[in-house]
Amino acid sequence: MQGWTIPLPRSPVKLRDEFEKERADKLRELTDWGYLVSDRIRQAMQKVPRENFIPSLFRDYAYTEVPLPLPGKMATISCPHSYPLFYEPLGLDRGHRFLEVGLGSGYGTAIAREIVGSEGLVVSIDIDPVTFEFARENLEVAGYDDTVLVLGDGGIGYPEFSPYDRICVTAACSGIPRPLIEQLCTGGRLIAPVVEQGTQNLVLLEKRGKQIRSKVICEVLYVPLRGEYGVDGV
Repeated sequence: MQGWTIPLPRSPVKLRDEFEKERADKLRELTDWGYLVSDRIRQAMQKVPRENFIPSLFRDYAYTEVPLPLPGKMATISCPHSYPLFYEPLGLDRGHRFLEVGLGSGYGTAIAREIVGSEGLVVSIDIDPVTFEFARENLEVAGYDDTVLVLGDGGIGYPEFSPYDRICVTAACSGIPRPLIEQLCTGGRLIAPVVEQGTQNLVLLEKRGKQIRSKVICEVLYVPLRGEYGVDGV
């Protein structure tokens, strides 16, 4: 997590009321900063307690703008602003079939499930078995038993439920994996951090028939994608 200062682990002391206040304050902050626009995304982030998806020793930092360590190799839960940063440009909405590459803690999966609703579908993949199990348990406790969780290489996607309306890659890649583009439906959107000349840029891609349009949203900093399409063979 080079580039970030990670807080020291400590036993949690905050109570539910404190977390609820911090969550409401964070949503107002994200709205003021311009990250959060959609009422549906805002409602999803209000409903899902981020603190319940974080390891105990970092739980009290749930609404701090810093990535936090997770069980597994190089695994983190992204900063709170990262979720609307990805989901707003995607236009993630009710009824979408959504593929998430990088399950992490399961927090983003839970938010996405709230956004797409019962009419939609959320499929999430993680390559690390330790991280995968941590997220699976979090989602099970939170009651999100209707998401599809896959232990595997996210760069090759999950064609069983394709095509997807929206795809989100939460790890930096040297280029957007071809299988993910193939599994995106016509009119669909994909977002991913892409390494270009040593810099990570958040890239939004839109598929229009045989045409692919892309644009850079901003510079970001994410752990590298692992697997067949990983950065530098990670």
